[in-house]
Amino acid sequence: MEETNLTEQEQIRREKLTKYVEKGLDPFGQRFLRDTWSADIKEKYGSCSHEEMEENEVIVTVAGRIMTLRDMGKVAFMHIQDKKGQIQVYLRKDVLGEETWEVFKLADIGDIVGVKGRLMVTKTGELSIKAMEYTHLSKSLRPLPEKYHGLQDKEEARRRRYVDLIVNEDSKNIAFTRPKIIRGIQRYLDDRGFVEVETPVLNPILGGANARPFITHHNALDMDFYLRIATELPLKRLIVGGMESVYEIGRLFRNEGMDATHNPEFTTVEAYMAYGNLDDMMDLSEGLFRTLAKDIRKADVFEYQGNVLDFSKPFKRLHMVEGVKEVTGIDFFKITDVKEALKLAEKHDIEVGNHEKTIGHIINLFFEKYVEETLIQPTFVYGHPVEISPLAKKNPQDPRYTDRFELFINRKEYANAFTELNDPIDQKERFLNQLKEKELGNDEANEMDIDYVEALEYGMPPTGGIGIGIDRLVMLLTNTDSIRDVLLFPHMKNK
Repeated sequence: MEETNLTEQEQIRREKLTKYVEKGLDPFGQRFLRDTWSADIKEKYGSCSHEEMEENEVIVTVAGRIMTLRDMGKVAFMHIQDKKGQIQVYLRKDVLGEETWEVFKLADIGDIVGVKGRLMVTKTGELSIKAMEYTHLSKSLRPLPEKYHGLQDKEEARRRRYVDLIVNEDSKNIAFTRPKIIRGIQRYLDDRGFVEVETPVLNPILGGANARPFITHHNALDMDFYLRIATELPLKRLIVGGMESVYEIGRLFRNEGMDATHNPEFTTVEAYMAYGNLDDMMDLSEGLFRTLAKDIRKADVFEYQGNVLDFSKPFKRLHMVEGVKEVTGIDFFKITDVKEALKLAEKHDIEVGNHEKTIGHIINLFFEKYVEETLIQPTFVYGHPVEISPLAKKNPQDPRYTDRFELFINRKEYANAFTELNDPIDQKERFLNQLKEKELGNDEANEMDIDYVEALEYGMPPTGGIGIGIDRLVMLLTNTDSIRDVLLFPHMKNK
C-alpha cells in the first residue's frame, strides 16, 4: 500500500530501502554479536594517549544507533549510541573497501549499525573506533528530532517515550535508575527476613484503602471484579497463615484524578511484620529511605525541588492534632462536640461532605488544608482519627485515634503505616461504618470483606504494616518533578 503524506526526508529514507535490497542486504538486519559497550570502552581506555593506543592494538565490536554523521567524501565521522552512552567512529573508504563504503553512504542519523574496529585517539583527543568492518542492521524510516530542539514538548516526550529515551539522556538515566531503586527495596527487606509474595490484581471486594476503583468483568465466572486499589488485605491473610514477614511490590489502580504526583496505575511496596507495631514501621521506613538516598543520591542530605532535605537526622514525629494546633491554634484533643467542630470548619472555609460530619474527618480536613504544606523535612505524622483509618488499631490511651502514621517529605505523602487492626469484632464494626459512609456518598469507602474478618477470627498476631509509593520515591531520588517522567508509559489523553 502506497504511503501518503510523507515528508521529503521520510520519502528519501524509503527509497533507500530499495537500494539495500538491490545490494542483497536486509534493510532491517540480522543478529549481530558485539563484545562491549561505549561506556566500558571509555572507562578502560579513556585516559590513554594517542601514542598508547597506537602501541596497543585494541579491537572492539560495538552496535548502536547513529546519532551524528559527518561525511567528508572518502572519510567520515559518526557517533553511535548504545544503552550506556555514545562513542565516536572514524570511517575511511580505503579501509572499508568500495562495496562497504557504498552501503555506508546509504546511512542516515537514526539508523542502527554494527562496527568492528581498532581504538584510537583523534587529534582533538577523543577516544574513537577506527572502523575495520561496518554492518548495516536496521533502517530508521523517521528522522530523529533535532538534537538541540529535541522533544521540548513534555507531553510529546511522554507520548513517544521510545523517542525520548533515544534523544534525552536524563530520561534514560531515570529509566535505568528506577529498577535499581526497586532492587534496593528488595535487598533491604530481604536482609531483614521479609519474604516477597504475589497477590491477585483482580478482587471481588473493594478494600485495603480509600479510593475509587476500576471495574472489569470476568466472563467465565460472570462476575464483576475490581482492579486492586491496595495489596493490604491479602498480605495480612498471609500473616494469619504464619508467613510472619511478607512484602509485595506491585501495580495498584485507582480511578481518580491525574496530576504531578498521581497516575491511575502506580507502583507500591507493602510490607507486614508479625509481632511488630507502628514504631517498628517508623524504624523500617526511616532506614529504607536513608539507605536508598545514600545508594542512589550518594548522600543523605540533598536538594529536591528547591528544598534541601536532611535524611541524616532522625525523622520528626508529629501527632496530627498537635500539627493542626501548631498552625491554627485549635486543640482538637479538647473538642468532643461535632457541632463545635463543624462551626470551626465553617469559620475556616472548610467544606465538609455528608460522610465527613465527624470530628475525626474534620481534623483530617484541617490537617490537609493547613499542615501538609508546612511539612518539608521528613516527618512522621501519626495519631489519625479512627473514622479515616478503618484498618488501623485504636490507640490504647485515646481510642478516638489510631496507631497510624503517614510519612511526609516536601509536602507530599510517601508512606502510610499502621499497627494493624487484628480484632475481628472491631474490624467488622469498622467495615459496617464504611458501608454507612458509602450510603452517604463516600465512593472511596471500603466494602464488607467477610472472608477477611473470618481470617482474623483464626487469630492474627499483633502486626506492623506499611505501604510506600515507589513512583514518588523514584521522583525524590532522581530529582524529578512529575510522576509521568518516572513512568515509562504514563497514561495520556487522546490527542
